Amino acid sequence: MIRAIIFDLDNTLVDFMSMKRLAVDAAIHAMIDAGLPFDVETAEKEILSVYQREGIEYQTVFDDFLEANLGHVDHKILAAGVVAYRRAKEAALVLYPHVTVTLMDLIKLGLDLAVVSDAPRREAWLRLCSLNLHHMFDVVVTFDDTGERKPSAAPFRRVLSELGVESHEALMVGDWPERDVVGAAKANIRTVFARYGDTFGTVDSGADYEINDIQELIGIVNDLNSAKLEEAEANP
Repeated sequence: MIRAIIFDLDNTLVDFMSMKRLAVDAAIHAMIDAGLPFDVETAEKEILSVYQREGIEYQTVFDDFLEANLGHVDHKILAAGVVAYRRAKEAALVLYPHVTVTLMDLIKLGLDLAVVSDAPRREAWLRLCSLNLHHMFDVVVTFDDTGERKPSAAPFRRVLSELGVESHEALMVGDWPERDVVGAAKANIRTVFARYGDTFGTVDSGADYEINDIQELIGIVNDLNSAKLEEAEANP
């Protein structure tokens, strides 16, 4: 029986990359308005290079960008960028269609819900709370909890332990095959590829199931649990 569903956070529940693009764009325009001597395209290229080097969750990206390109951190320009980024981020952070209703339906089915994210603990919880999802999850495992990122099996084994379920009793839902699917498979968890959140043009996800809408999870869970019940009834 499936007793728990484990979700990746960014690009599975939350449209993270759209938010990031809009927030960075807002920050760039604000910094230019505050005196940054760059055009939008150049600033965007330089900021994205910092993210590529340090990771998409890097918290001092604008400091590094200014230090590298101006030779110092101009705090007027920095503050303008940070404020604009935060405002745009809050406005642009949205759930994919049908996320809330699907999570509620899964809970009604008696399933426990969890998140495994490579995001820092603070950032993961900020996103969950800002979208009113924080009460829906029994367990949230972030990079800070294990010190290892997906596709390491460590975060997946940690979430199974905290949920109190066996690997065959869980499904992992994620948008990044090389991390979500591979990592979960290392822990012997069946996988669901969230194709609706794919940003890489993935052809073969390697997942056990694929969905184009998160609502399709309900059918997968019901089919698996119905098959298990039929098996139990046939072999009392």
